[in-house]
Amino acid sequence: MMHQIGIRLASALVVMLGVCTLVFLLIHLVPGDPVEAMLGESARPADREALRQALGLNLPVAEQYGHYLTGLLRLDLGQSFLDQRQVAEVLGERLPATLQLTAAALVLALVLAIPLGVMAARRRGSALDGGAMAFSLIGISMPNFWLGPLLILVFSLWLGWTPVSGSERPLSLVLPAITLGTALAAILARMVRASVLEVLGEDYVRTARAKGLSEAAVMWRHALRNAWLPVLTLVGLQLGGLLGGAVITETVFAWPGVGSLLVESIQARDFPVVQGCVLLISLIYVLVNTLTDLAYAWVDPRIRRR
Repeated sequence: MMHQIGIRLASALVVMLGVCTLVFLLIHLVPGDPVEAMLGESARPADREALRQALGLNLPVAEQYGHYLTGLLRLDLGQSFLDQRQVAEVLGERLPATLQLTAAALVLALVLAIPLGVMAARRRGSALDGGAMAFSLIGISMPNFWLGPLLILVFSLWLGWTPVSGSERPLSLVLPAITLGTALAAILARMVRASVLEVLGEDYVRTARAKGLSEAAVMWRHALRNAWLPVLTLVGLQLGGLLGGAVITETVFAWPGVGSLLVESIQARDFPVVQGCVLLISLIYVLVNTLTDLAYAWVDPRIRRR
């Protein structure tokens, strides 16, 4: 197990290095000058050059990249161009809101998907099964940038049940969590249904039924226990999708998380904050997938014996 953990961590470090390099190169290829964005078009050339030197933007790209990697080795993400605050401090203020939204969306998706998928598998071919698959198709087809404004229009403007945006009130989390978790719930429901259907045809399930176990015991103690592995894989992979989708959802609902910070920093050409946001999202994604791989041994005893 320790050997597997070492391999996973080494692979994660290589992936993170690639992400850092790619983000650094892409952000310097994007049109737009942060100095012009900060000073405006009417600034004098001397003031622009002075600010460029102060920010280190007058150095060659290779040298800037070297300074960036050196800072990462010291766990220093740099300073924001706009307010000269440490990027780590800015991210620390925004990260809890993103984690709260992502956790709420994940819980909502699991609460909807697992019972729906199990019932659809138990009643295959029924109206319930057709309704569950229709929900999955609709949920996958609706993008966040369309579903979010629709929910705001109905529940905030027409009915007045929830706030339009922000995070000041407890109900402010409801609509963003529904927007972010609907697509994941749809995908998970299909996966749970397919996994349970596959397991229900196995010999040990028929043996359990032949012993006289109740259908609930067969489903929860035998079928679901062995159907978790593909579902766990999908949850690990889709959690990164939740973080990526949070960028759009947080922007729509003005949610003060890392996603909205990323959009604001791109618009302001605040390179250190953009790099920090992408690095943080990538790090969480890689760690979640690494933990998912390691969790296989807990879910499937056959992997522990390899």
